[in-house]
Amino acid sequence: MVNKSYSALEQGFLCCRQCHKVLPYQQQSVVLCPRCHSKVYPRIPNSLSQSWALLISGFIFYIPANVLPIMTLTKGGAASTDTIMSGIIHLAHIGMLPIASIVFIASILVPALKMIALAMILLATQFKWSMKMKTRTKMYRMIEFVGRWSMLDIFVISILLGIVQFGAIASVDIEPGGLLFAIVIILTMLAALRFDSRLIWDDINEFN
Repeated sequence: MVNKSYSALEQGFLCCRQCHKVLPYQQQSVVLCPRCHSKVYPRIPNSLSQSWALLISGFIFYIPANVLPIMTLTKGGAASTDTIMSGIIHLAHIGMLPIASIVFIASILVPALKMIALAMILLATQFKWSMKMKTRTKMYRMIEFVGRWSMLDIFVISILLGIVQFGAIASVDIEPGGLLFAIVIILTMLAALRFDSRLIWDDINEFN
């Protein structure tokens, strides 16, 4: 005997994504949550299309964000411009290997893995790959968790801009790479937010 699982939607219920209140589904395209007054949809309209558009844009900006300079340090009249990778190499050369490793993981490795993982989830959901639903859900939760650590370079630059401004002695200026990197992070965060994770479980009865 096969035990069939039913989603909340199949049983006539909706869940508000903002306050998580469970509501009866009345066959309306849009329902207003009585608790927080947010719009509640059975599924986010065009969720996959929006996530794909944002994610592909993130992939496009990722390359110039790592190739172009991210910051320029001017000290004693001498200017030094660094990309993310050259900054990591410089930190390693001056004996700050642990910090270099953290920056590499947070600024290069994590954003790349995050985009690849989200692309896999989108592909598996759109084309109904037989990837386990629990695996997809764990991947999605991990993406949400690590996303907050992807702005490490921008955070460091922001601190430097605030404390290393001494006129002719020393100054720090943000370069186009810093702006592009921030755009990449924002795009990938929005791509994850616009993806309706409930879509993962819509095919639960199709795969084991």
